[in-house]
Amino acid sequence: MTLIIAEAGVNHNGDEKLAFKLVDAAHDAGADIVKFQTFKASKLVTASAKQADYQITNTQKEESQLAMLSRLELSYEFHLKLVEYCNKLGIEFLSTAFDSESLKFLVNDLKLKKLKIPSGDLTNAPLVLEHAQTGCDLIVSTGMATLAEIEMALGVIAFGYVANQTEKPSIEAFQSAYFSEQGQQALKAKVTILHCTTEYPAPMVDINLKAMDTLATAFNLPSGYSDHSKGITIPIAAVARGACLIEKHFTLDKNMEGPDHKASLEPNELTSMIKAIRDVELALGDGVKGPRPSEIKNKAVARKSLVAAKTIIAGEMYSVENLTIKRPGNGSSPYLYWGLLGKKALQDHKEGEVLFV
Repeated sequence: MTLIIAEAGVNHNGDEKLAFKLVDAAHDAGADIVKFQTFKASKLVTASAKQADYQITNTQKEESQLAMLSRLELSYEFHLKLVEYCNKLGIEFLSTAFDSESLKFLVNDLKLKKLKIPSGDLTNAPLVLEHAQTGCDLIVSTGMATLAEIEMALGVIAFGYVANQTEKPSIEAFQSAYFSEQGQQALKAKVTILHCTTEYPAPMVDINLKAMDTLATAFNLPSGYSDHSKGITIPIAAVARGACLIEKHFTLDKNMEGPDHKASLEPNELTSMIKAIRDVELALGDGVKGPRPSEIKNKAVARKSLVAAKTIIAGEMYSVENLTIKRPGNGSSPYLYWGLLGKKALQDHKEGEVLFV
């Protein structure tokens, strides 16, 4: 079954009450996981780092990333309350760590067993290595990345999983770990890779959903899709293409102030997306072609049988003139048509009679 992550991200706007409401909305919509973002703004960006164009557009305010992100921090103490609340509701808590200190907090204090590496940190080899060295399962997003960059990151992850503590990190060591049997086994056991287009919202022309298939083929890992498109169409399509995981941003109100609200689903849309995904999963079936249970009763109604086109007297030869094929399908199969031609009828048949021969 497709794992569905409802990405609350920073759509709480730094408001703890709003964060709880986001957990409620994710749970009520049927998501498996609700995900937040854990960071210390001062450790994430420099004071001079500018906003992305989409952040300026969505917030309608031009300021530094540091100023924007400082308002969106959640305290470590509040994270503990969020985890407790998620456990109470029965929805898994997940968060993305954007700095080393936050990563240690998620693993050591919150005891998370699953972590998400965001697209922006795919080339941040030291932080990627720290993620792998926790031994946790990893979800790796690949927005903006080439296949070569993804392979490099997977090499770092393989090294983090299998290298001994005395082995020094290096590009050569990463490559060696990646191509080792032990490294490949660790990746297959612990890593899910996500296709992603890092734009908010992502234009349809840039979604390139077939790249998800490319990732699965290139790296032989479970693949999924982290979606930034408008609406629910693309995540549903991704599931139909075999995504094992879907991540989608959501908010309580798209019109709220903040960088990600406009590219997020509202609760009713999130509910519709999850329902549609579950319907698609059912519809995909097991791939075995054969009559399904609901079809069997319709065979006799929809299929056809051999029928007497006119009255046939016992001893008369069956011919193209006195044989036809009509519904229902509970008589002799039309496949017997050619074998009957030229043979004598063993009994009388009335015109329109279904044959059983």
